[in-house]
Amino acid sequence: MATLTILIAEFIRKRRRPMPAYGWMGIVALASAEWLMFRGYAPVAACFSPIAWSSYILIVDAAVFAVGGRSRLRDAPAVFARMALLSIPLWAIFELYNLRLHNWVYLGLPAFWPVRILGYAWAFATVTPAVFETAELIRVILPARPSPVWRISHRGETGAIVIGAAFMVLPLILPQRLGTYLFGLVWTGLVMLLDPLNHRAGSPSFIEDFSEGIRGRLYSFLLAGWVCGWLGEFWNYWATTKWEYTMPMFQNFKIFAMPAPAYLGFFPFAVECYCAYVFAAGALGWLNRVR
Repeated sequence: MATLTILIAEFIRKRRRPMPAYGWMGIVALASAEWLMFRGYAPVAACFSPIAWSSYILIVDAAVFAVGGRSRLRDAPAVFARMALLSIPLWAIFELYNLRLHNWVYLGLPAFWPVRILGYAWAFATVTPAVFETAELIRVILPARPSPVWRISHRGETGAIVIGAAFMVLPLILPQRLGTYLFGLVWTGLVMLLDPLNHRAGSPSFIEDFSEGIRGRLYSFLLAGWVCGWLGEFWNYWATTKWEYTMPMFQNFKIFAMPAPAYLGFFPFAVECYCAYVFAAGALGWLNRVR
């Protein structure tokens, strides 16, 4: 967790104002949940992952405010609420893929369906906000320097869209036994498909950033994926209700419950969280210019 340690040290060095009270509440909630979980308190152990992520979001949003003077929860709570709401169907896309590809299963789910659905919704609602909040904290404490301009042609965008669509379709149309090995195409294909579409729609995009010599957003989301991936796997490992990976490779090389090479997938995952949110929010007319 060297990356997280560096971020904490940089936060302490660059903090300009006190942490809001809700940030301290998040710290207390996370520490209390850890304490109760390790002592076998069943309700907390069963809901530990969404509790941990909800607490983490409060902590990171407060940290963003302490450094930069603005944050999503304080300055745009309605936008934040819509982001959490959109996060549920956006994550459900990967759950639908998993119905065919069988890369993970859930253990310890409650038998009572209403409680199970509520747990799914709560957990899924934290995914996109956690990634965005982490990326924002990285952006305010590790600002990127200007980079060379890189313009992608219209033809290049079209090629990316076609390749991205193919990546999304191939795991579904190939035999299931083969498609199981191709889940990585989904994590990268969605970025290639949606970022050019976002750019053509006039929405924020990484292609737009490249044409302006900006790399900070890309770097912050890549690093956010890395941080959130490790935290998620750490918290999942100890929870009673958890996911377990059943992908057909690297099962003998695990860190927590995740095959070690699969951690690299968290880099593109955070980038596609951004692209998917911008695309969906833009289609619904909910989009602010997300920087």
